[in-house]
Amino acid sequence: MSNGINTRDIQVLPPQEARRIAAGEVIDRPAALIREFIDNAIDAGASVIEVSIEGGGAKKTEVSDNGSGMNRENLEKCVLPHATSKIRTLEDLDTVETLGFRGEALAAAAAVARLEIISCNENAEACYLETGPGGEKLHITAASRTRGSTVRALNLYESIPARKKFLKRDGSEAALCRQVFIDKALAFPEITFRFTQDGKPKDFFPAANSKKERFAAAVLETSEREFLHEIGVSGEGFSADIVIGGPELFRADRRMLYVFANGRRIQEYSLINAVEYGTQGWFPNGTHPVGAVYLDIDPALADFNIHPAKREARFKDPGAIHHAISAGLRDFCLRYERRRGLNSEIKEEERSKTNYDTFINNNGNTDWLTRTDRHDNPGSILAMKALCLQGRHLDNPPQKYIAEDAPIYGEPRYAGSVFGVFVLIEWGEKLFIIDQHAAHERILYDRFLSQPIPTQELLVPVSFNTESMEDDNFLEEKKEELAALGIVIEKDESGWQITALPAGWRLGDSQTVKEILMLREAGENIAKRWAATLSCHQAIRDGERLDGESALALAKEALMLPEPRCPHGRPIWTEITREALWKAVRRS
Repeated sequence: MSNGINTRDIQVLPPQEARRIAAGEVIDRPAALIREFIDNAIDAGASVIEVSIEGGGAKKTEVSDNGSGMNRENLEKCVLPHATSKIRTLEDLDTVETLGFRGEALAAAAAVARLEIISCNENAEACYLETGPGGEKLHITAASRTRGSTVRALNLYESIPARKKFLKRDGSEAALCRQVFIDKALAFPEITFRFTQDGKPKDFFPAANSKKERFAAAVLETSEREFLHEIGVSGEGFSADIVIGGPELFRADRRMLYVFANGRRIQEYSLINAVEYGTQGWFPNGTHPVGAVYLDIDPALADFNIHPAKREARFKDPGAIHHAISAGLRDFCLRYERRRGLNSEIKEEERSKTNYDTFINNNGNTDWLTRTDRHDNPGSILAMKALCLQGRHLDNPPQKYIAEDAPIYGEPRYAGSVFGVFVLIEWGEKLFIIDQHAAHERILYDRFLSQPIPTQELLVPVSFNTESMEDDNFLEEKKEELAALGIVIEKDESGWQITALPAGWRLGDSQTVKEILMLREAGENIAKRWAATLSCHQAIRDGERLDGESALALAKEALMLPEPRCPHGRPIWTEITREALWKAVRRS
């Protein structure tokens, strides 16, 4: 009872304090102001939206539009709690097609900042409204402007120091504001968007003819835009436009994969997963596609009313959406490859068929390839040789290596390498083309899952802070599981510290933190996800050339893998029969 109040007595908070506390759920930082103000502008039918911020958005956030505007009566009501023109009853949520519907945005903004609104409707009735601390209306007067509205929030959290101290630096907050702006511009390509920061023009996106055109302008470099494609898929009660980069476009993380549902950018891992599943094998190992899913779904089949900022959605049949997206992308990738003249004579299922088991024993026994458990960096050429060669005599594999009902092909022969990526192996009547990175990656992946991961203590711990409570909870809950994977983390008053990492880890501090936090997406499969990450970063790289002896040893072990795919699903090798090759070059 430090302040003289009995904390066990229930008190009714004053309305002003209650509003300020509740407002923090909707307006948690300047970027939230951008999101809510733009949503209102879009709902008002605007074709031009201009955004201006100062001081990272905390000093000033302004959104101006040419939408329908408001008359004096509606302007007075718009800042009241739960004031909305979108719904009248709970049942209206089943059919709502607007971005806003809660009636909380302007009231929340007025509770945590000084708000100024100038609006003019189609009858040229223009008014100016100003609010004071806590959201009370100071005054409303006549004004002059063309049709539309300008909403300006000034001095965010000025009267709530407890919240203001948690804002990031101006540059970081401005970056978050711009990302929200980009999200909205991507979702509505038919609208012209302009963004100004501290008086300097930053982004201008004129109305575009397609989602692909807007995505290219807002996200990609000029030289990358020609590699962008757009497809459409549909199902019962929904349709989706998918913008996807070709195999020439890929990134090291998922930050350039977007999901929009009825115009809202949402956090929906299952649909991101559908994109990656549908494009499996199209991108280099360990990389991710670039693109966006624009889902248009019957409001009765989705619920957007589960998060104050509407960043999440619940779908009645998410499996159907996932299947439509992944199947549509898989079909597109196959047709694209055929158009390029690659694998034009074989179907996708034939290309990835694991028919090696007709001549390789399925038990995966590789005793004839003596293993070594080196703890140095397996990604280097020397470590690759140590992995494949130390103590080995590869004159002839034993008979247990060959399936009982298969012909004896004899000893595989190294035929060369191409493009610094593929190892060529001639074996009997077949030519095997082996992806050296994928093969080594799978070998390491299986090892990381079957043996303890060696840990190396860091001389200088890596200090970092998370950006969300969800990340903090994840690290706290999974600390022991992470330690078993070679990641030792501790928390102190200043934040988190990484004190040990798997031996051979070679990424920088920021990328290391990012990879660890991304494990949150793996759910119950953290060990597999981390093993895939380790194996990808430690495997031999494209362009690193092996000598013939090392390449042959790697190829032999790859051909005996129980699962001939890398951890990301790409085939490790493909084969061409002598007959097919002869036919291709028209030899009799």
